[in-house]
Amino acid sequence: MSIRTIISSLDFFRSLNNEQIDILANIANVTTYTKEYVLHYEKQRTQTLLFLVEGLAKAYKIDKHDNEIFLYYIYENSLLSEISSMNDEYLYSFSNIQLIEDSKILSLNYNTFKKEFLQKHLLCSEFANEIIHRSMQLQSLVNREFIFDSVSKVAMMIDEDVDMFNKLKRHDISLILHIQPATLSRVLNRLKRNKIIDIIHGKITIADHKALQSVYKDEEDD
Repeated sequence: MSIRTIISSLDFFRSLNNEQIDILANIANVTTYTKEYVLHYEKQRTQTLLFLVEGLAKAYKIDKHDNEIFLYYIYENSLLSEISSMNDEYLYSFSNIQLIEDSKILSLNYNTFKKEFLQKHLLCSEFANEIIHRSMQLQSLVNREFIFDSVSKVAMMIDEDVDMFNKLKRHDISLILHIQPATLSRVLNRLKRNKIIDIIHGKITIADHKALQSVYKDEEDD
């Protein structure tokens, strides 16, 4: 697949015309990395803008006791780089970004991208939307870590990505949500008993989507 075709496949660039895609293709590179590769570390400074073409990544931080604090997943067809400003010369990493599947990455020189597109008022809306999206992910993190009880944490994780919930081991889910495995089992049984979810051969399906959302959205409103 050509770089031009890869760029055209990403939602972020779908507003560009053929000429603009050609300009972008001339300043872009595509690289394939294996799982567990760390793309960048917390507080790292870079001039490379990254997009996840294929694969899966996670953002995480390390606390003072060297424990991993999971933040969120980054899915294919998404911006990988963390953006806090459209004016800075460099990109600064808020977290560590690690690939958890073999992945294909599109990379662009950030300053050239700004000159050829942002400073010509192209892709500014898409760029701003990515900043807002990342802010909303961090809002969810605050709720998960500081506001929600165990039931709300589990309900939100299932609602946001039941497929990922089913891919992960229960032990890993417990670590992500900072709850005990026994607590996770009790919450899942409670949700099943209330006919909000169903569990078939260990896989979760959502039986009542509205009721599932009410479990944690009511707590957000309090």
